[in-house]
Amino acid sequence: MKYYLYKSLKKKSLNKIDVSIDSSKSKYFLGRHISPALQEYITTGLAFARALLDFNGFCLHSSAIAVDNKAVLFAAKSGTGKSTHTRLWREYFGEDKAIMINDDKPAIRLMEDGVFYAYGTPWSGKTDLNTNVKVPLAAIVLLERSDTNWIEPVNRREAVMQIYVHALKPEDGDKDKTIKLMDIVGKTAEKIPVYRMGCTISEEAVKLAYEATILGKIRK
Repeated sequence: MKYYLYKSLKKKSLNKIDVSIDSSKSKYFLGRHISPALQEYITTGLAFARALLDFNGFCLHSSAIAVDNKAVLFAAKSGTGKSTHTRLWREYFGEDKAIMINDDKPAIRLMEDGVFYAYGTPWSGKTDLNTNVKVPLAAIVLLERSDTNWIEPVNRREAVMQIYVHALKPEDGDKDKTIKLMDIVGKTAEKIPVYRMGCTISEEAVKLAYEATILGKIRK
């Protein structure tokens, strides 16, 4: 038996995914069949992300790593190089010091102590790199490719917009969960430093990002 993913062509995203064994709905069909295991992975991941909104948390499409008990999440479009960058962190610091939290969909949650934490989740994309840990969140970095290495802070308005873009969103029409997502995204942008970074595939890029996000030092 094959399962199929499909959505209305009028929609711009796959925030709501329908799974069916019927591929006859040609105008909706995405042309991709999935295994029962992948169906379970997708549906449980979306269910977890929606449920997390009721507990002051959300999932961010990003690659998350921790060094010195501080978590940094690198967010970007697929194929930009998030996983490559965090791999360089592990190579530079060593995997005993650089802990891979999650390579695709880490959770962020505001706890009762007023601290934002990053959590590993089982939904970690193609690499399946994740660790069952809870680490204070130090920064979120909006990653992009560049011929040079640079990093700069972004203002709160842009931080809110970009965090929301990369967040896993509730189903269309779920106003209650959307309001909760916007609320927690706003609180995250208010308290957690957000940077935009252009980088090469290099050790120097790791050093630059580490200095800014973990040490709080921006090179002039």
